[in-house]
This record gives sequence, C-alpha cells and structure tokens, in this order.
Amino acid sequence: MANHASADKRNRQRITRTARNRAIKSELRTTVKKARTALKGVPQESAAPVTAAVSALDRAASKGTIPAKRASRVKSRLALALHKASVAAKTAAS
Repeated sequence: MANHASADKRNRQRITRTARNRAIKSELRTTVKKARTALKGVPQESAAPVTAAVSALDRAASKGTIPAKRASRVKSRLALALHKASVAAKTAAS
C-alpha cells in the first residue's frame, strides 16, 4: 500500500501502461510470426504480411513499447528474407 497519493497514481499508471504494452507486444509478435510463416510460402503473397509487420513494428517503436533499434533490426531481417525469397522464386521460374 502506498503512503502517498502520488505513489498511488504512479501505481495506477504503471498498471495501465503495462496492460497496453502487453497487448501491443502480443499483437506485434503475432504479426511478425505471420510474416515469417508467409515468407516460407509463396513469395508473391508474402509482401502484404511483411508490410503489415513493418507497420506494426514502427507503431510499437514510436510508442516506446519496444526499442527503435530492435524494430529496425527485425524490419531489416524481414526485408532481407523477402528479398531472398523473391530472388529464389525468380531463379526457379527461369
């Protein structure tokens, strides 16, 4: 139990922020996982999930839920995987 009103308020804020961050991170993990599984399939159909994942990563980083460098690292890895998948599909089609 807090001894000051300000400590009570900080505790309420902590609970609210924790719940919000937990929801954002959960949605983010799901979106990135969908993008990664889409990359294992048809490369032409995996561009949309990767774009959605990049958008979700940017949104989470801008709100401070995840560090900006982590978002950048994951986006870079997704983009690289998308590029490799598209190149592999083009060479297989040739």
